[in-house]
Amino acid sequence: MKPNPKYQKASFVPRSIIQTLEKLKQALEPNAEHKVVEEFRASRQRTISSLRYLLILFIVPLLVNNLFKTFVIQPLIYKYWSQEASEIFLNSSQEERALSELKRFERKIQFEALLGKAPELSSNIVEQKVKVQAIALSQKYKTESIDAVANIFADILSLLSFIILCVFGKQQLTTIQFFSADLMYGLSDSAKAFFIILATDIFVGYHSTYGWEIILENTSKHFGLPENKSLISLFIAIVPVVMDTIFKYWIFRYVNRSFPSAVATYHSMNE
Repeated sequence: MKPNPKYQKASFVPRSIIQTLEKLKQALEPNAEHKVVEEFRASRQRTISSLRYLLILFIVPLLVNNLFKTFVIQPLIYKYWSQEASEIFLNSSQEERALSELKRFERKIQFEALLGKAPELSSNIVEQKVKVQAIALSQKYKTESIDAVANIFADILSLLSFIILCVFGKQQLTTIQFFSADLMYGLSDSAKAFFIILATDIFVGYHSTYGWEIILENTSKHFGLPENKSLISLFIAIVPVVMDTIFKYWIFRYVNRSFPSAVATYHSMNE
């Protein structure tokens, strides 16, 4: 597929002016109506093809992840874990959470007995209840550890399947690129500015500190990594700033040449 001229590298003349001149030239041609119909059909075909391949890129890695994790990886890990006298906890964070839950359970029994909501129990019965709870917690965190190890292998397989799809679908990726460019060019300047501000504020802005913390903590649990507060704070202090700088440079270097009016609207809305 030949690259469309309007997706070439940006020149000093704004693309909006070039597009207007091209549309005027096409409108004055004798067979302009036939070309419009052909362009519409080609655009519709590109849209269908792009949406279909985007769906494949999303569904196939997801299916690979879930199917291999459920039917292959987890059974093998469960089998290994039951044969070996393995540790219950993968890291210190899991152990701290388990001890905290166990202490909370013991204090809850004592608190309910003091309020008269439950009959007073002897120390032996309380100890027995705590022991049962400890066994349940050990099973819970053992399952969590197995799930974390399985997530690592399943995510690697998902990433490999995604890379394979991208390598063998270069033509479809080019079509998606053209479709994305068409979609971007079809938006108004206000809409472009809105999405730029939305991206900077959500993903690279300074208003999403708690969001970054939640994402990093859940990622640590997903892969069975210890929750390091200092490392998370350092990541939040550095990475969003770097991303924000790169994003602003991209706006200055490329978007400003392609959509100068959209960038002006962005600066006006961001003041």
